[in-house]
Amino acid sequence: MNNILSLAFLFAMVGLAVYVVMIFNGLIALKNDVVKAWANIDVLLKQRHDELPNLVEVCKGYMNYERDTFERVTRARSQYEQAVSVDQKAQADQSMTSALRGLFAVAENYPQLKANENFLKLQNRITELESEIADRREFYNDSVNTFNVRIQQVPDTMIAAFMSLKPQSMFKVEDADKAPVKMSFAAGQ
Repeated sequence: MNNILSLAFLFAMVGLAVYVVMIFNGLIALKNDVVKAWANIDVLLKQRHDELPNLVEVCKGYMNYERDTFERVTRARSQYEQAVSVDQKAQADQSMTSALRGLFAVAENYPQLKANENFLKLQNRITELESEIADRREFYNDSVNTFNVRIQQVPDTMIAAFMSLKPQSMFKVEDADKAPVKMSFAAGQ
């Protein structure tokens, strides 16, 4: 009888250890999924960042009086270069998206620029990157949500606390980016 109890206790301990290891490994996988999802966004942000000098140069020849627009793009680009954390890069991305929207809206007032082949290629490339970034943001937020839910559920929360895992921030759209874009269709500029 003693052997049966010892054997049952041993199986219970092994089962508990296996269960804890499975939770631990699952949490590690989710944590790495969040890191990977952000890295995928960061790659696209870098690609967009690298295209900006070309876009600005093409536009400068046509848009002589749009200093404010170029300064916003330059500030946003500088903000991205200085960003270190995920939150800082997310904020820089929001600034860049806003600045690019403004640049493309102002470009509507310059028919020769809109007809320039280099401008059209760059505009299409940046638009494609923006679309890919939006898709990756959605995947990132899904990964963060899954991670945050798991580290708050019992029994995972106990192991997450032991691992010092903290909830991650989702990628959020700023209120300014939710506002309608002001566009002017004035002719003759």
